[in-house]
Amino acid sequence: MKTIDDVIARMDEIVAECAAKESRLGYFAILYRQVTIRVKEGILKGEFEDNPRMEKLDVIFAKRFIDAYEAYQNGKSLTDCWKISFDAAKNSKHIVLQHLLLGINAHINLDLGIAAVETVGEKDLISIQNDFVIINNVLSELVDGVKNNIGAISPLFKLLIRFAKGRDEILVNFSIKLAREGAWRFANEYFSHQDRHSCIALRDQVIAGLAEGMVNPGTRLSRIIAIISLSEWRSVSKTMNRLDQVAQNAVS
Repeated sequence: MKTIDDVIARMDEIVAECAAKESRLGYFAILYRQVTIRVKEGILKGEFEDNPRMEKLDVIFAKRFIDAYEAYQNGKSLTDCWKISFDAAKNSKHIVLQHLLLGINAHINLDLGIAAVETVGEKDLISIQNDFVIINNVLSELVDGVKNNIGAISPLFKLLIRFAKGRDEILVNFSIKLAREGAWRFANEYFSHQDRHSCIALRDQVIAGLAEGMVNPGTRLSRIIAIISLSEWRSVSKTMNRLDQVAQNAVS
């Protein structure tokens, strides 16, 4: 993949594959495809400091997810945080929001910092910081729109907010702003690290730990999630269609 159009075309294929297989991996794919479309629109409108560079960043960033997806489908090795996310998609007890946040967790907390460094190459990393923030804002805008309208997908979702309110629940309080700040710190660490392979491995362990917390949020919250999951009765493909509508409306 060399262009953002190549990315969108591959994301279309992944979404279609997931819908045909009734795979919950399609939930994050739906959201991320919309993020990519929104970034393309921003590039065409000249919203970024360096629009050609943003396309390069988007392609490298997206390839991290696509490579992980393809590795998982083919039984090849991949990062632990993505494997936990993909394994969770096999389980019907998890709600849509869990699947979305698992993907966002791996993609922002691990992939984005790596993509930023690979985009600038030998240039100063600080040069990409503003566009780094903007691409996070695009994702945050979409996720907030989905969460605000998630009743169309998960009628009992408000129960989760109600019972987790005021508590340190990573599933509910996951902050893209905090994830972005952590991702930027990681990008700086990765940029200057002598052994980048070990740097990724250590970061992956930490982010995989966060993923485990999303998959197993504790007995009390798990019981609430089990109740909520009963209201998400549609087939995976129909839920994907609803999610696609909600995601499109979030940026319209």
